[in-house]
Amino acid sequence: MADKLIKVTKRFSDRVDNYVRYRPGYPDDQLNYLIKKCGLDNQSSIADIGSGTGIFTKCLLDKNLSVTAVEPNDEMRNAADKLLSKYSTYNSIKGTAESTGLSTAAFELVTVAQAFHWFDWPKAINEFKRVLKPKGQLALIWNRRNLLDPFQQAYEKMLREFAPEYNLVNHMNIEDEKLSALFDANTYQHKTFQYSQNFSCDAFLGRMQSSSYSPTQGTDELAVLNQAAIQLFEEFAIEGMLSFEYICHLYLGQPRA
Repeated sequence: MADKLIKVTKRFSDRVDNYVRYRPGYPDDQLNYLIKKCGLDNQSSIADIGSGTGIFTKCLLDKNLSVTAVEPNDEMRNAADKLLSKYSTYNSIKGTAESTGLSTAAFELVTVAQAFHWFDWPKAINEFKRVLKPKGQLALIWNRRNLLDPFQQAYEKMLREFAPEYNLVNHMNIEDEKLSALFDANTYQHKTFQYSQNFSCDAFLGRMQSSSYSPTQGTDELAVLNQAAIQLFEEFAIEGMLSFEYICHLYLGQPRA
């Protein structure tokens, strides 16, 4: 397990720039819903676990919340520190979901955006329960591509054909039943929100290459994938721009005892 976690924490080291520039943010109505349901204000303390380059952390900071970001990958954490150093309520530490290094019973909310599928679930949940205050809540969040959208259906087919690792690591679409089992049934909620990005061709390629399953820069595999992606862009783009549609899923509640 230790070797597996090391490989996971290093997986995005060579694609940090594309991650920062092209990964999606999160819908504002989702942020507002989370703040209201958790009763958060500028006195609340939030732990953002697996915070990466700070995309969701920034969303929370922009709502005047205090956030401690926990990230094991040095390259991603350094990128977040550079981006977010201007926020006085931002703290950053090196740690994993299973061993955060955070104080016990210190946080009203633990958030995990686009990362929980990489964790050792039982150990991570136990760690979250340790750092949360009594009745503190856990929010698991994913931007998932909207596979009802015709472009996304074609993009999915392309990835399965031309991205060799896609079927191995594309495990973000976890069944709702498995996720709901992690929460106390009396507090659990699952909500969805619409979100989209608009891309030029170069930005679309950058978004694709930010994914963990994208082949490494300079390889023949990436050249083949890029060519297929350019053809797909030309088929679906309107006036040189492509709408990349998501459904943002929020799983919220107190962790199961």
